[in-house]
Amino acid sequence: MIDTEIDPPEWDGPSKSQLKRDSQALQDMGAQLVDMPEGKLQKFDLPENLKEAIYEARRLKSREAKRRHLQYIGKLMRTADTEFITHTLEKMDHQSQTYRQHFAQLENWRDRLIAQGSPVIEEFVQQHPEADRQQLRNLQRQANRERESKKPPAAARKLFAYLREITE
Repeated sequence: MIDTEIDPPEWDGPSKSQLKRDSQALQDMGAQLVDMPEGKLQKFDLPENLKEAIYEARRLKSREAKRRHLQYIGKLMRTADTEFITHTLEKMDHQSQTYRQHFAQLENWRDRLIAQGSPVIEEFVQQHPEADRQQLRNLQRQANRERESKKPPAAARKLFAYLREITE
C-alpha cells in the first residue's frame, strides 16, 4: 500500500469564526435600523427589499420570529452599502468620535460665518451647493445684531441648525 499525503488546498480567506463575527455585526447593525425612529431611517439610502424587511421586523411580536427576521436582515445587508450605513449611524451616535468631529466642524463654520461674513458664505456654498446663500446671509446678519446688542444667541442657534440640515 502506498502512503501518500495529500495536502489540502490552502485557504486564504477569512476563518469561519471571522465570518460569524461579520454576520453578527451586520445583524446588530440591522437591529439598530429596526429600532431607529422613522425620520432618522429616511436618511439612509437603503435597497427597497431591506426597507421592507425592516418594516416587517417592526411589526413582528414573537421574539423568535424577530430573531430569525434579524438574521434575514443581516443577510440582505451583505449586498447593501454597509460603509455608508456605518458612517451615518456613527454620525447619529452622540458618543462617537465621528459625531464629535462633525459637530466641531459645524461650530467652526458657524463661528466663521458670524465673524467673517461673505467670504465664508461663498466658501460654504462652494462646498455645499444646495445651501441657500440668501438664508445664510440673513442668519449671519441676525446673529451679528444679536451679538452686538448682547442678546441671547437665537439666530446663531438657527444658523447652526441650518448648517446641520445642509451637511446631513
